[in-house]
Amino acid sequence: MAQAKVIDGKALATQLNAALQEKITAFTAQQRAPRLAVVLVGDDYASGVYVQRKRNACAVVGIDSVDVRLPHAVTQAKLAAQIAELNAEPSIDGILVQLPLPPHLVASEIIALINIAKDVDGLHPLNQGLLNRGAAQHVPCTPLGVMRLLQHAVGSLAGKLAAVIGRSVLVGQPLSRLLLHADASVINMHSKTPNPSQLARQADILVAATGVPRLVTAAWVKRGAVVIDVGINRTEAGLVGDVDYEAVCHVAAQITPVPGGVGPMTIAMLLHNTYNAARRKLQP
Repeated sequence: MAQAKVIDGKALATQLNAALQEKITAFTAQQRAPRLAVVLVGDDYASGVYVQRKRNACAVVGIDSVDVRLPHAVTQAKLAAQIAELNAEPSIDGILVQLPLPPHLVASEIIALINIAKDVDGLHPLNQGLLNRGAAQHVPCTPLGVMRLLQHAVGSLAGKLAAVIGRSVLVGQPLSRLLLHADASVINMHSKTPNPSQLARQADILVAATGVPRLVTAAWVKRGAVVIDVGINRTEAGLVGDVDYEAVCHVAAQITPVPGGVGPMTIAMLLHNTYNAARRKLQP
């Protein structure tokens, strides 16, 4: 039985980063290196790994990264004061608060304090609202990465039926809006959707962003569909996505792996957003 073509997010991210490195080299020669501040609260191991990957990626393309590490017990007020300081610092072009924050902190309130011009994660409520009009200063990194993957794998999305499983403000909602902007028709499913597998089977493009390991089986997938797996779940068997890869790869035409699919593209889009933030400020 034929297997789906693997959509290699790592290879595409490497290609995009190489092109971005050239732009940043030219930019830095005229201005200065773009600078990203990454705020990490506490000592969560996974968050620390993600931050290090972002720092490494910044170094490769020529972005200066600044680590802002705060103790787990930091108060909401002190974290807010730190964000205000970064907003006011002219040498900082982008601010990223690594999520999740410890449970005593209200992440939505902290994100809302970031200057929208420096909101390179695209999570500020104004940026998310402006996304509806196609006018956001920054688009959330994971949805933007998914769109780049789809444009690479499919080309034009006009007239395609896309099903997005998940409605989070991080992925599901902004991705649905981006797909609409690309002239796809969109079904946005969630935990209260009846018969989700039946709806999913209609889709030319199926995106899973639920955080439920291997939720999407072959029975959810239209033969010949393009399947994007945003999920990354730590299980006893190792890292798995929201898609049952081994089963679905015999039905889909193209599919992203986990890891190596959406993850590298998320970081690539963070670098892209940071460069754009610096360029808008220094070359208006």
